[in-house]
Amino acid sequence: MHIESVELRELRIPLVSPFTTSFSTQLERNTLVLKVSGTTDGPNGPVETVGWGECGSLSDPYYNSEYTAGARAMLREYLVPTLRKSQSDQPLSAETVGSVLHHVVGHQMSKSAIEMAILDAELRARGQSFARYLGATRTRVPSGVSVGIQDSIPQLLETVGNYLSQGYVRIKLKIKPGWDIAPVAAVRKEFGYDVPLQVDANAAYTLVDAQLLRRLDEFALLLIEQPLAEDDLVQHAKLAQSLSTPICLDESVESAKDAADAITLGAASVINIKPSRVGGYLEAKRIHDLASAHGIAVWCGGMLETGIGRAANAALAALDGFTLPGDISASDRFYKEDITEPFVIEDGHIAVPQGPGFGVTPREDVMDRFTVGTEIL
Repeated sequence: MHIESVELRELRIPLVSPFTTSFSTQLERNTLVLKVSGTTDGPNGPVETVGWGECGSLSDPYYNSEYTAGARAMLREYLVPTLRKSQSDQPLSAETVGSVLHHVVGHQMSKSAIEMAILDAELRARGQSFARYLGATRTRVPSGVSVGIQDSIPQLLETVGNYLSQGYVRIKLKIKPGWDIAPVAAVRKEFGYDVPLQVDANAAYTLVDAQLLRRLDEFALLLIEQPLAEDDLVQHAKLAQSLSTPICLDESVESAKDAADAITLGAASVINIKPSRVGGYLEAKRIHDLASAHGIAVWCGGMLETGIGRAANAALAALDGFTLPGDISASDRFYKEDITEPFVIEDGHIAVPQGPGFGVTPREDVMDRFTVGTEIL
């Protein structure tokens, strides 16, 4: 693809309810949406095309080191200029974005956003869906939901009951010190052990808490996600030896190399693959392939994506190696109005878009209402 322009839109989209984790409470989604315009090869020669991408970074650097304002500056000052300069020397494609940007240290979510937009543009020009490009065989994926930390146990039970009534097939509870054993026990008592249940600590504990975390074993959880700090692979391996509940890594895995290290050390028997966190969907596919080769379960996590990222996540999760339900919920889980046609849950599943590219087109009139800043690079 030859890039002609990149439009950055910063959006602020209100959430339908506060979303609280161990590190923050979000009232809105502050995100970057990219529109890449240019020329690429189509079935009958070069064609003008556009592609859309979305940056997974949050407003503040609390989940990881990236944040929305920083991502916007990174794209403007480094990533887009580097790609523009590179394409004058050699052909540029989604498959080469990672290598071209490799010398820029970190900033995986910013890199993912631009790779995503170029990939969407190329696939649209070919008339090929993202699911077909990946080799996915399923046309729908099971839908799990992430439940934030609530103000009280009764409120938690009401919230979980509401999601189960909507058809979600798996519940994930956010936990933190002081909000862990009691809420999990209450959910099990209220809804029984047939409901697939897992917890996510977002690195809120240390190895000192091993005895406390062992108490979660009695609740037959699918997994405990990222209990310790992101750089504590060795300590995760030690913790795994003392728990019967499978440990899943999230923040610790930012690349296929990280995944390989975690598998080798025995630090994880499950990996949450978030494409934006690992630098893009192509690296996410590599992690999927690596995990499958080693018998490690994977599932697709989310970053409160709009319909753009949700569509791409659904296609990724349709790969055979994704054996656990992911955080691919309906649009109305987070938004009263999505920037694409809304995703809906049907029989506990989300349909995988089959149109060219990611299979969705942003509604620019809706984006205009949520846009707080725009620039053309």
